[in-house]
Amino acid sequence: MSERIGFVGVGRMGANMARRLKECGLNVAAVYDSRAKSAKELAKELGCEACRSLAKVTELADVIITVVSDDAAMDEIFAPTGKSLLFRAQGRLFINCATVSPATHVLVQERAAKAGATSLEACMASSITQARQGTLYLMCGGAPQAFERAKSVLEKLSNSMRYVGAAGQAAKVKALVNMVMNINTAGLAEGLGLGQALGLDLSMLREVFSQTGANSRVLHTDGEDMQNRDHSCFFSAAHAAKDSGIALALGKEQKLKLPLAEATKKQYDRMVAEGLGDLDKSGIAELTFKGRHGKKQA
Repeated sequence: MSERIGFVGVGRMGANMARRLKECGLNVAAVYDSRAKSAKELAKELGCEACRSLAKVTELADVIITVVSDDAAMDEIFAPTGKSLLFRAQGRLFINCATVSPATHVLVQERAAKAGATSLEACMASSITQARQGTLYLMCGGAPQAFERAKSVLEKLSNSMRYVGAAGQAAKVKALVNMVMNINTAGLAEGLGLGQALGLDLSMLREVFSQTGANSRVLHTDGEDMQNRDHSCFFSAAHAAKDSGIALALGKEQKLKLPLAEATKKQYDRMVAEGLGDLDKSGIAELTFKGRHGKKQA
């Protein structure tokens, strides 16, 4: 518990995870973000250093938690040369929470090992509120010893975690979680959109859904938001598109056809193309409710 903690990527998820660990009494020593202003503001709040370089985070922290956007960002922060996080990284533990491809997690583990460090993927199946409350659900992959070392930190961030296996395995599970979630979200938007077009009371319809085979987790998290056009972002449409793509790539590797996942990704890609990518994934309802798309958001 005395290990110094660093964060790379302090958007809404990373910042709330850092706040949570600080409140739990852990030593949050350093933060870094490509948007320097975000890092400075959080550092002032937490009383730690806002690092100007990735190598400085590694210098100041024993355990570095990364929450970045995609595979390209992971490749950059873990570059095998130059002053990346791997510069003088002997003995460090990297806990990588971003939803990226399994192959990237495997590559990061290989690069970390060459630098004398260890890495663990800790894939999150929760959102901003859970990050702040320390109630994330985590799927972890990597060497068992890395998981054991990370436990004391991860226990402060989660109310449940599961060790899945070697590097890349947790990322595969997370890709499937998000694939199914995104399909369910798109299906719910179509059901409610058709219900509205038929003149049905949507509050009644959601109640009926909740008591029948139409029930789902997204009905409870997104149904009312779809009805009320409240798409405050907890998990963006752009991220949904990206994550659906990760699952489709895995399916292609296995020579599997995933028509529902393909159709869902097309819907989220359409949201991005039409300027709706920053809406919450519930905003997919803007494409399925009559008279909505193109009108000002409520």
